[in-house]
Parts: sequence; C-alpha cells; structure tokens
Amino acid sequence: MNLVIAAFGVLGVSASGPLIAATLAGSSVTALAIAFWRNALAAVILAAPVAVRSPEQFRRLGRREYAWSGVAGLALAFHFVCFILSLTLTSVAASTALVCLQSGWIAVFGLLRGRRLPAAVVLGLGASFAGVVAITGFDLGGSRGAVLGDVLAVAGGILAALYTMAGSKARETMGTGTYTALCYGVCAAIVAALALVSGQRLAGFEPIGWAGIAAITLAAQLVGHTAFNYLVATFSPLVVSMIILLEIPGAAILAAGFLHQMVPAGTYVGLALILAGLAVVVLGQRRSRREPQAQPELGTD
Repeated sequence: MNLVIAAFGVLGVSASGPLIAATLAGSSVTALAIAFWRNALAAVILAAPVAVRSPEQFRRLGRREYAWSGVAGLALAFHFVCFILSLTLTSVAASTALVCLQSGWIAVFGLLRGRRLPAAVVLGLGASFAGVVAITGFDLGGSRGAVLGDVLAVAGGILAALYTMAGSKARETMGTGTYTALCYGVCAAIVAALALVSGQRLAGFEPIGWAGIAAITLAAQLVGHTAFNYLVATFSPLVVSMIILLEIPGAAILAAGFLHQMVPAGTYVGLALILAGLAVVVLGQRRSRREPQAQPELGTD
C-alpha cells in the first residue's frame, strides 16, 4: 500500500511544475494566489472529514503538535514562494531538479546534528544525484533572471527539507488529516499575509486561471503533498525526500507533453539511477537499523 501511495504522490507532485508554469503563462493568476488557494482549499477539504467523524483529534492537540505543524507550515509557505517564482524565471526541469535536491539538504542537516551517514546511504545519494545530473545536466540559466530562478529553486529545496523533517516529527503523534489540515492552514495564512504586503491579488481571475488552481490543488496538493505527509510516519524524511526525486523525470516528461519543452536526453538513464540510489538507501538504512551498535536512522529520534 505504501508503494501505491508513493506512486500517486510522485504523479501528483510531477504535475506541479508544468501545471504552475502553464497557469502563470496562460492567465492573470499570481504566484502567491496559487500557493494560497492550493493550501487553503486542501486544508478545508482534509479537515472536514476529521471534524465530522473524529473531532476529538483536534481537541487532543497539544503544544508539541501545534509547534511542529507551525514550523512545517512556515517552511512550506516560503518553499512555495521560492519554487513558484523560480518557475517564472528558469525552466521547469531546472527548477524542479534543484528543488527536489532536498534529500541532500536533509543529509547535510543530519551531519550538522552529529549523525553518521552509513556508507550505503552515501552511495545511494551519489547514484541518485548522478541521475539528476543525467536528466538536467544542471544546465543552469545564463541570464541574470534565470540565475535568480535557480537560486530561488535551491532555497525552495532547503525549505522543503525543513518542511519534511518538521512534518516527520509532527506525524509521530498526529494523524494525516489533522496534521495536513493544520500545516496547510498555517501555510495559507502566511501566504495570504505575504500577498497583502506585496500587493499580489488572490482573486478576480478568469475561468482558465481558476481551472489551473483547481488542477494544481487536486494533483499536487491533495494527492502529491498529502501522500508524502502520510508516508513520513512510516519512512524516514531522507527516504521520502529521495522518493520525491522521481518528480524530476516525471515533471520533465509532463513538461514535454503539455508545454512542448524538450525531454532531456538522459531522462530514462537518470530515472534508473534515481531508482537504484533509492533502493540502496532503503536497504542501507534497514541494515543499519538491524545492527546492534548502529547509529539512529537519519531523520528519526
């Protein structure tokens, strides 16, 4: 079941970049409007079943749950701002690749916290990043605007790593519905404040723009992000972030089909390398967990 959920999650987030790029290019929808509505709508949709069937789940939330959900929502809000703005400045492939390198940032944060990386994890990360290079070539933009887009995408990846790690802590004591409703709600509130300060409108768009927002909310938020928020209760943040690397070839293929952007020559080789790297990391973490003197698994306490 977890593999099925992961597959739907990858499909959902793979559609994110192409859908956002198409919506921004084909309508008057603003970047912050996309970030606001995808989170606000998802928060309401996911909170409703819990509020009707198990309202006590919200009443049982304590300071710890609110704190971790708030941190995750804050990181998610600025992740979306960076990612969506980067899509207006650089290519979908480059932006998605840089944002999806969150697994590398999670590994860095683990090292900064004094955690040892098993050799298999290092090998798996290397193979997966080689797959990313095979797909994109890290063909970063040459213009000033494209370079800024690449920098924003890198920042988006760092924030995505923080969001995944905070979500993992929150999900230790929270159900998927309560966590996602609270996290997405916090994110939407922060984005609304940013829109007010920057003067970006959140409404008054043409029907095609609202259709794009609806598609992004359904595919990327309700299916994609929520699937991975479910998985962080089962897998470590590192493994979840490596699964998200599969968004890179997925987004490249979708961008080629719907936006007529060229499919990178190394897409399929890169896909194989990412899958191989993911398998090595998963097996390496399982072996490390079985060893009596092994260090705690990266991303967990």
